Amino acid sequence: MTAIYKRELRAGFTGMAAYVFIAFLLVFAGIYTMLYNLNGGYPNFEYVLQSMSVIFLIAIPILTMRAIAEERRQHTDQLLYALPIGMTRVVLGKYLAILTMVAAPCLIMAFYPVLLSAFGTVSFATAYGALIGFFLLSAALSAIGLLVSALTENQAVAAGLCFVVMMLLYFMNDLTSFVSDTAAASFVALLISVLIIAGLVKLFTKNTAAAALVAVAGCGALIAGWIFASDKFAGLFGQIMESLSVFERFYTFIDGVFDLTAVVYYLSVIAVALFLTVQTMEKRRWS
Repeated sequence: MTAIYKRELRAGFTGMAAYVFIAFLLVFAGIYTMLYNLNGGYPNFEYVLQSMSVIFLIAIPILTMRAIAEERRQHTDQLLYALPIGMTRVVLGKYLAILTMVAAPCLIMAFYPVLLSAFGTVSFATAYGALIGFFLLSAALSAIGLLVSALTENQAVAAGLCFVVMMLLYFMNDLTSFVSDTAAASFVALLISVLIIAGLVKLFTKNTAAAALVAVAGCGALIAGWIFASDKFAGLFGQIMESLSVFERFYTFIDGVFDLTAVVYYLSVIAVALFLTVQTMEKRRWS
């Protein structure tokens, strides 16, 4: 795993991806700091991080597009499959390299609140709590980007697909607002969501039985819930989507609340995304 980590880190800084990602974040960090803190006079560095979250729609695809897709395009992934280590260590090595690149601009931005304190009173607890949330958000999105990269054989396709996924995650709450708050609409939306999840299980694992089990169990639970407590479904789809939104979880840190449930949620997203990435590579390894 260490060898994979060093190789990916060297590749990131030998090429332009890591430099573009770091420069991209720091340029916008400087712009928003000037607008909000210096010109606007706000002592809240967390406002800068909130505004910067939209930058991930472009930055994450840039950072993760080549991670696995380029290996498959050049057929160097065959060397990875031949290594005497499991795919879990390969994926972890690649992810930790990406995480190191993500941490670099966050460490630099950690000095911003200290510099701003020279011009006024800064709430360090809120600022650094928001910075931790910012890092966790970027770590979760990077894991999702790595998964997307594992699904394609072309960097451009991986970047485009990752951008679409980031867009959907960012506008998740706005999209769910188009679903009616009625119990029937939420029930139908949840049924469709369960079938989509079952389809993803089939896509990543090639296990029809597991996909069928997810579909039957999920739909069965929803139907049973509808029969015994249909009134509870009113607005339920929107509430679930809001609780699953990676960006909405981040905004709790901006409000000055260090939400431990959000930390657990981000770690869970990372674990699930990396697990699916491993399954995708294992499927290709034995195909």
